[in-house]
Parts: sequence; C-alpha cells; structure tokens
Amino acid sequence: MAIRKIVMYPDEILEKECQEVKKFDKKLAKLLDDMYDTMIEYDGVGLAAPQIGIDARIAVVDIDDEAGKIEMVNPRILAASGEQTGPEGCLSFPGLFGEVMRPYYVKIEAFNRKGRKYTLEAEDFLARAIQHEMDHLDGVLFTTKVLRYLTDDELKGVEVE
Repeated sequence: MAIRKIVMYPDEILEKECQEVKKFDKKLAKLLDDMYDTMIEYDGVGLAAPQIGIDARIAVVDIDDEAGKIEMVNPRILAASGEQTGPEGCLSFPGLFGEVMRPYYVKIEAFNRKGRKYTLEAEDFLARAIQHEMDHLDGVLFTTKVLRYLTDDELKGVEVE
C-alpha cells in the first residue's frame, strides 16, 4: 500500500462534483487500500478520493468501532432523520475545527470494491463521518456548514476527523 498526499484547500478538486466509478477492478481495490492507509497515517476517521486529488465517487470511513472499515463507491443517501450538532475537522483543513449540524441517522446505498451493492444504516458519530465524506464527493466542504468555529479548550478530549 502507498500513503498518498492529502490535497489542501483551496485546491479546486475539493469543490468539484466527482465522477461515478464505472470500473471495479484491481486498480480500484489498490486505490481503496491506499486511501485507507492514508487516512490512518494522517489520523483521520474518513477520506474521500478528491482529498488525494482523484475525481471519483469513492470514500472510506473507520471510526474505530464495531462497523470497522467502510468502503463506499458511488454512495448515495436513501434516508436521513434526526439532528445532531458536533465538532468536525478535515484532513484538507489541518488545525481547523467547527461545530456542524447534520442528521443523526442515515441510510446509504453504495458499492463495495467488487461492484456489489449494499445498504448501511448509521447513527451518531458514524453517520456524521459518512455524511462528511459523502459531501466531499459533491464538492461540499464542512466549512460551508459550520455554525461556529471551536476553540482549543472546547476541543480537548473530543474526537474529530
């Protein structure tokens, strides 16, 4: 596996709607592995393809819970409900954190690396992480959703991407 370079804002790919993946092959599998390794290397809980300069609807999430490693290819939200407000950060905005409101629950549909469709339901922090990464695939940055920016004291002991 390879560690990829994280694209930093204001790189234009971060605000671009990404292209759907059409080929499910060894190249895609390697990219997913590289993305996961890159996310871990940079201490993130999610990473989307545009964050490593790739125009593709691909993201990985792992919040270190029972859900484990989640690979999402061409994901889309089927349902969302509830409300939660909490801290978010982004590997493409190092050191910047803000409070963001999102649905508490999401149900998504996506494809795995082999092209098999699956659905996943998530709540709380996992739902937040999934939505954050899916936003990247539409060129939406968390900074456009920030209610307020957080201080260092407010962030102590809080897990953020």
